[in-house]
Amino acid sequence: MPSKPHSKDLSDLFSEVTKLRKNSPLKSLQKYMDADPTIVSLGAGLPHPDTFPFVSIGSTVAEAGVSVTDSSVAAKAISVSSKQPTAKIEGLERFLQYGNGRGVPSYTRFVQEHTERVHSPLYEDWDVVVSAGNTDAFTKAIALFYQSGDTLIVDEWTYPAAIETVRPMGIRLEPVKMDSEGMVPSELDHLCTTWDRPETAPRLVYMVPTAQNPTGATMSLARRHDIYSVAQKHNLVIIEDDPYYYLQLGSYKPLAEANDPEDRYKNLPGITSLTPSLLSIDIDGRVIRLDSFSKILAPGLRCGWITAPKYITDKIQFHNETSIQQPAGFSQAIVSKLMNEAWGHVGWEKHLVQTQRQYAERRDMFVDICQSYLKGKVEFTIPTAGMFLWLRVLLNETASKRKGVMGEIFESMLNNHVLLVPGYMFSPLGQTEEVLDKPYMRAAFSYAAESSFEVAISRLAQALEPFTCRNI
Repeated sequence: MPSKPHSKDLSDLFSEVTKLRKNSPLKSLQKYMDADPTIVSLGAGLPHPDTFPFVSIGSTVAEAGVSVTDSSVAAKAISVSSKQPTAKIEGLERFLQYGNGRGVPSYTRFVQEHTERVHSPLYEDWDVVVSAGNTDAFTKAIALFYQSGDTLIVDEWTYPAAIETVRPMGIRLEPVKMDSEGMVPSELDHLCTTWDRPETAPRLVYMVPTAQNPTGATMSLARRHDIYSVAQKHNLVIIEDDPYYYLQLGSYKPLAEANDPEDRYKNLPGITSLTPSLLSIDIDGRVIRLDSFSKILAPGLRCGWITAPKYITDKIQFHNETSIQQPAGFSQAIVSKLMNEAWGHVGWEKHLVQTQRQYAERRDMFVDICQSYLKGKVEFTIPTAGMFLWLRVLLNETASKRKGVMGEIFESMLNNHVLLVPGYMFSPLGQTEEVLDKPYMRAAFSYAAESSFEVAISRLAQALEPFTCRNI
């Protein structure tokens, strides 16, 4: 089998700050302790683990592939104890101690194995480094390359936290038009080709290729290849922010056509039929992939990981060592115990299928209700992944000509006791006249109780009535 190529060196695109960023001098001594267990260290300013008041931590978790709401299957107790390492994970004191910015070894080993199983990167020197979720990871990825005055390419509708992260840094946002699959490659190519200031040419493009937030758009494999080709042509680095990657749900199935629920959702993607990631087609090492447990375990864990060439993950490690250090030890301990011992890769994949099923059921129910109540009032593309419907309000002729109409619609929704996110909040252009009355809203089917879906959508229909066409 031929060996994999080495990644291209894109370090010439680093910011001046990143070029100067080095390993913490104190952290750099850890390698000697790791290499020689007979060393007696008088150098490390670490608190003694006997002063940690935590003997063990534990949790009760669902069996892999079983919903926590299913009381017919017993849950499983897991725990991590101090000074009791196992063959697969460290003792609790190791998780609670200072460490380097790469993460506790058993945690990072699992996500590295998982990345190989799912994405199988095409170059040899890829690596992973921990993050405290994708917002933290995005901040670190941006800091690698950008400083005040630079320009970041984004979708014409994009994640508000990304907007608010870069705006105070003095980074300009350059939006690119989207269609039902997300960013349009020809529009990205046109932007880069016609850029008339070479000294300020963008170096980064940020995107959420699966279940894009807010539009719910998912790129096909062909679209991903086209985007990647444009990135190669213009020497762009891609930040692949993919928190919804494992929430690929398959095609919508009207509940009226439902037969046996077990048969209805038997062909969910799991991990074997997922649309390949940008990372998986990256031959240059120009994709920085951001993954998180937030949408697939729990957001409060604040655990994630970044995949990129090692010379890039090294710089992120050094940044971690002067910021978060690493995700909280309690979180890493529980995740590591769950993944390495309680579930393993097979159990983890069963859990992902169960999560896909829950969101697919929610998506199908929500779409059914929207089609029943909102006909003639909105239009939308049914998402094949994620948590969102992106609604385009079909304004009547009078409303479409009225300045401030989307503000009126927002007030009407509040008066009818239903809340959606106005489209302008996702615009890289800010709250300008150009976007304030764009007739878009984001509806999430992920959180509200299923029993409240019909109430919410009927209220939305009532709120939209004065502004839209009549039912058809």
